[in-house]
Parts: sequence; structure tokens; C-alpha cells
Amino acid sequence: MKKKFRNQSKNKTFDFLRYLGPGLLVTVGFIDPGNWASNIAAGSGFGYELLWMVTLSTMLIILQHNAAHLGIATGLCLSEAASRYIQRLLKNIILLSAMLAAVATAMAEMLGGAIALQMLFRIPIKIGSMLILAVSLLCAFTNAYKRIEKLIIIFVSLIGFSFLFEIGIAKIDWGAAAVGWVKPSFPAGSMPVILSVLGAVVMPHNLFLHSEIIQSRQWNLEDDSVIKQQLKYEFKDTLFSMIIGWAINSAMILMAAATLYQGGNGRQIDDLTVAGKMLSPLMGNAATVVFALALLLAGISSSITAGMAGGTIFSGIFNQPYDMKTKETKAGILLTMILAAVVILFISQPFKGLIYSQMLLAIQLPITIFTQIYLTSSEKVMGKYVNSRRLNFLLLVIAVIVTGLNIALLFV
Repeated sequence: MKKKFRNQSKNKTFDFLRYLGPGLLVTVGFIDPGNWASNIAAGSGFGYELLWMVTLSTMLIILQHNAAHLGIATGLCLSEAASRYIQRLLKNIILLSAMLAAVATAMAEMLGGAIALQMLFRIPIKIGSMLILAVSLLCAFTNAYKRIEKLIIIFVSLIGFSFLFEIGIAKIDWGAAAVGWVKPSFPAGSMPVILSVLGAVVMPHNLFLHSEIIQSRQWNLEDDSVIKQQLKYEFKDTLFSMIIGWAINSAMILMAAATLYQGGNGRQIDDLTVAGKMLSPLMGNAATVVFALALLLAGISSSITAGMAGGTIFSGIFNQPYDMKTKETKAGILLTMILAAVVILFISQPFKGLIYSQMLLAIQLPITIFTQIYLTSSEKVMGKYVNSRRLNFLLLVIAVIVTGLNIALLFV
């Protein structure tokens, strides 16, 4: 009997590990170079005071779960569902704004990867951006979901170990960090950084992407037991992945606060290259190399997922699923990545470009959230898997908080 129980337990663990992937693919979106810029700005400018934004943003896991719920229950991604169930003009406005957010995301990813190449090999930013573009497009056009997932899991693992290494050799004030994680604080001049952290962690393109890639696990939509099992595993996958994201984002702020913050008497770091170099005398040369390598991995992996998100959103405009064999998906990826690369050519201050891109994501985010709530609370769309009243209330509270933070930016 005990042996049978152990075998069942092993089978459940194996099933979960086999299902693991979509959440980690999304996790890359909130440990991308834009996050690095926002988190380093938060830690270097305000110490441990803005750690609460990482906690708040990660608690918004419910948005990711809800987006995946839509994909599992309907077989449609968020973009496809909007095309089918929202009036055409409004749908086009929503999805075009989401495409702009995907372009802003891809721009930040390529820019971050290029900064890493500059730190490691002294390659000029604009040339480095084109190299990241080429590598990302090659990966996007030649890999199936399964291969990309494995690649992303490796990248996420390496980035996580990189920051564990950094935290291990930095002197962290864990008491101040514990307070920072749970106590909301709005220091003078912090609202742009707060909003950029929000946009960097809760990213619009990730909601579209998650609702699409969750369908890479093929299942029978006619079988309720299969759908319920997929929903259970999806939540565990998302929760596990978001915890990883919380830990890595927190580590970024902790590292910046411990090594770059000067008690309000110093300046906020506004250059990732400078941030890396400033770690050398404090942590040794190895820390700067690890910093740059992890940034490069983050730039490449998140550029791939940003391109996939653009392909998903653009295909959905034409009520088509993400499929690398279709011209809509290919066009969406190319539009997202090439437009982002063009924008980089006109950016004179890379770090500010990263911060502003994250602010743009936060501004677009309420549009995506309200669209998602509308669709998942509709029985016509979701059938028996429609949101409960309690869930709708929670989602609306989240939408109001995100919108409120956006409005607050107008008054600073």
C-alpha cells in the first residue's frame, strides 16, 4: 500500500515537472533588462524602500493565472478572444496598443543585451542591438515551443544562480529588506521608478503570451476532467515561476541597495554599465563579469519571448492563432523586433530608454487588464469556467490599483 502511494506521488511530481514550462517562459518577461534598469534605479536611489513594489507586482500572479485560464478553457489566446468577442474598432485599438507595448518591450530587451555586449566585449550599443536582433529572430524562427522552453529554463536558471552569487558576496541589511518587502513607501521623486517597476514585472505582453503558450500542451477541450487537471497544473506552474521572478527581482534591488545606495546622499544610478563597474571595487572583478553575462542571457531570452508575444498579438488581430507557418505570425514577430531595433537607433541614453519603456508598459497595462476581465467574466466566452464573483471583484481591485498608480504619475 505504501509502495503504491509512493508511486502515485512520484507520478504526480513527474506530471508536474513535465508540465513545467509555460510559466517559466513568461517569467523571463519580468527578469528582462527593463527590470534590471528599474530595479537598479529603485535600489540605488531609494535603498530597500521600494521592495514592496516587487511584492505587490508578484502578488498580481492572479492576472497571469486568469490569462492562462482563458487559454485553457476556450482554446483561444487573449488576442484571438478579443477579436471574436469585442467590437471591431475597439478591438483594433486595444490590440494595436498592445503591439506598441510589445515593441517597447522588445526594444528594452535588445537594448539590455547590447549593453551587456558593450560591457563584455566593448561592442557599440547599436551594433550590439543588431546582433541581439539577429540571434533572437534565428531562435524564434527555427525553434518549436518545446525547444524554446528548454532554452529559457536554462537561461532563467543561470540568471538566478548569477544573482545568488551576487547576493552571497554583498552585505545585505536583511532587517531593512524585511520592512521594505511589506511596507508601502513613496519617497520623494519615486513615482516614475515605482511605475517602471510595476510595468517591468506585470507586463501587458506577458498576459497575451501566457494565454497563448499555455496551449502548447495539447489537450481535449471536450473533456472536463482534462481541463480541470490542466488548470490545476497551470496554477502550480505559474505560482512556482512567479516565486522565482519575485526572488530574482528582489535580488536585483537588494544588490543595488547594498552596493550602490548611499543613504540618500548619493545619486541614483542611471547607467547599467556604470552599475556593473561600480560593483568591481566592492565585490571584485568577478561580480562585474557575472553581472554582464546574466544581463546578456536576460536580453537574449526576453527578446525571444517579446517577439513571440508580438506574433501572438498580431495574429490575433486577424483572428488567427500563433503559428510559425502563417504569414500573420511571422509578420507580427518581424514587426515587433524590427520596429524595436529602429527605435534603438534613435536612442541617445540607453538607460533612460529602458526606464521609459517600462513606464509605457505600465500605462498600457490597465487597457489589457480591463479587456481580460471583460472576456473572462463573460459566460458567452468562458462557458462554465467563467470567473466567480469573488474573482471578478479581486481582478477589479487590481485594475483600480494599477490605474491609480498611473494617474498618480500625472501629478508628480
